[in-house]
Amino acid sequence: MDVLKKVPVREQDAKVRATNFDEVCLGYNESEAMEEASRCINCKNAKCVQGCPVSINIPAFIEKVKDGQFEEASKVIGESSALPAVCGRVCPQETQCEGKCIRGIKGEPISIGKLERFVADWARTNNIKPAPPKEKNGKKVAVIGSGPAGLTCAGDLAKLGYDVTIFEALHKAGGVLVYGIPEFRLPKDGVVLPEIENVKALGVKIETNVVIGRSVTIDQLIHEEGFQAVFIGSGAGLPKFMGIPGENANGVFSANEYLTRSNLMKAFDDNYDTPIAVSKKVAVVGGGNVAMDAARTALRLGAEVHIVYRRSEAELPARVEEVHHAKEEGIIFDLLTNPKEILVDENGWVKGMRCVRMELGEPDASGRRRPVEIPGSEFELELDTVIMSLGTSPNPLIASTTDGLEVNKWKCIVADEENGATTKEGVYAGGDAVTGAATVILAMGAGKAAAKGIHEYLSER
Repeated sequence: MDVLKKVPVREQDAKVRATNFDEVCLGYNESEAMEEASRCINCKNAKCVQGCPVSINIPAFIEKVKDGQFEEASKVIGESSALPAVCGRVCPQETQCEGKCIRGIKGEPISIGKLERFVADWARTNNIKPAPPKEKNGKKVAVIGSGPAGLTCAGDLAKLGYDVTIFEALHKAGGVLVYGIPEFRLPKDGVVLPEIENVKALGVKIETNVVIGRSVTIDQLIHEEGFQAVFIGSGAGLPKFMGIPGENANGVFSANEYLTRSNLMKAFDDNYDTPIAVSKKVAVVGGGNVAMDAARTALRLGAEVHIVYRRSEAELPARVEEVHHAKEEGIIFDLLTNPKEILVDENGWVKGMRCVRMELGEPDASGRRRPVEIPGSEFELELDTVIMSLGTSPNPLIASTTDGLEVNKWKCIVADEENGATTKEGVYAGGDAVTGAATVILAMGAGKAAAKGIHEYLSER
């Protein structure tokens, strides 16, 4: 065994997986997990823990895996994380825990994410349940949104004895985990739903089809329904567009809409008649993880797919693993390319996109080199579908219907980084509703911090 190299993880063959929605990564088996865990040197000052937004005791759970004590490993993770099977699949470990791993200095870091996934999957397969909560303390907390921030906050509060109810706008719980991430990266029935059931097993109630700001307001939850604190984890589901001609044409989607239709309406299942474009040639504008998800979904639905991104590959914000998988599957990358106009036929449908070639100039405010148009380099892409993946912002509905709740110029709720407290007493917020679109694990970290803040607030009352 070469201790400098990770134990390889089995994956579906690229040509095969490009035609199905089964999970790409197959994960470790028991012997592979134990072998990978044995590479860990169990640092005294574990920098990997510092890199984890929910502060999992990583060396402790890996030590248990190394010894084959998988149930004990799951208990260690369960002390800090409510969604280990999710995080093991979609967290950007390379820039967080694994990015801090000492092993990575002279070799490859420990596959912390893959080991977390293994432990969570083993626990689910062997019907290992989380520890029961403390006795109820008689205090009620409302959580708005059942995504990673809401589920984490609710789970942590339930463990402390609070009576927690989650209010979800859609008909299924899970937020972005259910509607935003494709089946081939995050299986819904096999992974997401069991983790939601684990949160419910702590005593958390989930009410779906409740739109806060329309069905009921935050003020009504507090003054009429007796909730003593509220956590807002409603995410950032309002898509951004470029404002170029032709964006209102038939065949133009936001990535949110495209992925939601695919996930919740089961476009990937031939037994369902899903209202989504049957495309032959698709352009996805953007270079983040959501762009990769939309592109790889369109590919599996039978289209030739182009990623159109105005910077170079070095500036792609998507995870390296996602870019690698997309390339393997046949996604075409049109880099240093920027759309100027969506071309529309006489019936109002997309027929193409006029683009211009770019080159990188001086760095902008973000520190990345600013893309500059190359004169005379315009060209046309023949298309029938365009998916805009340019980021999202919070829906302003909650803030606009809640007195005393401050938002910033980006319409994000203003909240304390340490404890999630907003400008309205008893109301806390975290995740994408505060930061704008970010990662699952950062949302979980914010949910965890807010649960601590709510507990401190209610303990004094």
